[in-house]
Amino acid sequence: MKPVKIGLLGLGTVGSGVVRIVEEHQEDLQRQIGCPLSIEKILVKNVDKPRSVAVDPAKLTTDPHEVLNDPEIDLVVEVIGGTGAARDMVMAALERGKHVVTANKDLMALHGQDVLRKAEEKGCDVFYEASVAGGVPILRTLVDGFSSDRIYKIMGIVNGTTNYILSKMSQDGAAYEDVLREAQELGYAEADPTNDVEGYDAAYKMAILATLGFHARIDFRFVRVKGITGVGVEDIRYARRLGYEMKLLGIAESKNGHVHVSVEPTLVSRNHPLAAVSGVFNAIYVYGEAVGETMFYGRGAGQMPTATSVVADIVAVVKNMKLGINGRRGQNAYRQVEPLPDDRVFARHFMLLQVEDKAGVLAKITRVFGDHGVSLESVVQQPNVKHPDAEIVIITHEASRASIARVLADFESLGAVRAVKSVYRVEG
Repeated sequence: MKPVKIGLLGLGTVGSGVVRIVEEHQEDLQRQIGCPLSIEKILVKNVDKPRSVAVDPAKLTTDPHEVLNDPEIDLVVEVIGGTGAARDMVMAALERGKHVVTANKDLMALHGQDVLRKAEEKGCDVFYEASVAGGVPILRTLVDGFSSDRIYKIMGIVNGTTNYILSKMSQDGAAYEDVLREAQELGYAEADPTNDVEGYDAAYKMAILATLGFHARIDFRFVRVKGITGVGVEDIRYARRLGYEMKLLGIAESKNGHVHVSVEPTLVSRNHPLAAVSGVFNAIYVYGEAVGETMFYGRGAGQMPTATSVVADIVAVVKNMKLGINGRRGQNAYRQVEPLPDDRVFARHFMLLQVEDKAGVLAKITRVFGDHGVSLESVVQQPNVKHPDAEIVIITHEASRASIARVLADFESLGAVRAVKSVYRVEG
């Protein structure tokens, strides 16, 4: 049996996992696809670097052209990340008629439609299951499993680093800075954690999920992003007191040709399944018109979970090769949509206000909400032991973003409100 030959771009954590799975699971893989898999060439930065997986040194190269120009290589696997060299190499591979499997969320969120157009033009497959939620097979499920349904909302925890930080803050009552330092020591957070804690990593993933779920090209510039750096111990303490857990949620909604995608710290009711997702785990909640509500849960990162998704995509490409149907999947984003305006984005909201501690203040505050048509679900007021002012915690009923913005603008000119300390969306 003639083997399918693979060129691997990158031999870091995920690349090493791919090599390990292909070698250790070779018999099982052959039974699925009917032929061997052979990793022929591997692009690395340094051929002499010690590695966690044994590789024939003759297969290593620092020259991408040895991979991209090799006529024997049928399939290129890209696991180096980024949108510069990785994009150029993926496009070059497709131009030469090679199928592509990638784990690169940045590439697919920012340049995915260009990549998919080139793949369609050249009759090639591009699969990228590992770009979102590691070992959780959510992308294939959105494309195939929900092909007969219409998805109208996707909500999920898609960044393990921030979920670990918020989980520890909730469980231990620890401050953000202390938990971040611990996460870095454990290897859950990078030395520069900006991409995770400011929400950009989750935003890339939500752009991909929304594109596939709603069959619409989601421009990353329209994704609202707010990270967790401003979440304080008191926010989490009040959330727990009211029956909620704080999570960095990605939320995508589709309504009548308009789409809203955001990433933001959100209070999730303890009755909702997402509230129980702790540590570095990921979970995606999908709402379909026919199927109702479903949730997909698992390890969202790590060498072997991510590598498992990469190899599953390799198997899918090879099966298509055997059937002669590569490149026929077409582009998924065939709908034209516009961003959903703020007066049509509805949610409940949590607010923590610092106010004058005297009679009549609460009436003034509730009057502002009433002026903008925002009704209140609950109000908790208590003295602040560290300050002469009082703290008021409010959870609203569903209100538009536009209405909440007008309420906050009025609070700026209301002398009784010393500060709006926190504002968060509420789900569940």
